[in-house]
Amino acid sequence: MLPVRTASGALLSVAAVGSLLVLAQTGAHAQWWRSAPADFEDCAALAAKAPTKDETTAKLSDCNAKFAGRRKPGGGYTYFDFMQNRNFDIAGPNPTPEEQKKIDEEYIAYLERERRNTAAAALAAKQREQQEQQQQRKLQQVSLRSDEKVPVPVASPAKQPPRTRSVTGCVKGTFSCDWPRLSGGINDIKKLFSGTPNKGKRS
Repeated sequence: MLPVRTASGALLSVAAVGSLLVLAQTGAHAQWWRSAPADFEDCAALAAKAPTKDETTAKLSDCNAKFAGRRKPGGGYTYFDFMQNRNFDIAGPNPTPEEQKKIDEEYIAYLERERRNTAAAALAAKQREQQEQQQQRKLQQVSLRSDEKVPVPVASPAKQPPRTRSVTGCVKGTFSCDWPRLSGGINDIKKLFSGTPNKGKRS
């Protein structure tokens, strides 16, 4: 009977040790969850206690990766979407699947608004360019019409060269002054064609 008792005692001892190990692991696991940060702010506070600056920076990077939301002063959390440059209210430190779906839908609507705004801006720029071209054409037409109406400048009488007067007192280059000379020339031509002039009679 002794060996049986010894074997039973050994089994009980093994069972007790096993139970203690399971309880110790469970307690350690529970302790890890109790010390885990609840949100970004708790995580950042733990990271600030790191012994070196590099370790603090690395832990803050982990906090950013783990928690997307930021604690609001009045309660709740907010999530900043840099793609839309706006904040969304969320219930916990990270968006739920439903909250993430809403954020994605808002982003699709944001992209559509941006596309429409870009198209409207391009159309407005094109219309401005066409209006400027039309104004330039009108100015050119007005300039051409005004150039056609400009009279050729004529020298004023004061700047015209003075006319010389003949010995008789008439102004050279005028009909009244040149007519006697022209008529005398015509008479000479008539005499040439009418024959030799009469000579004086011999006695």
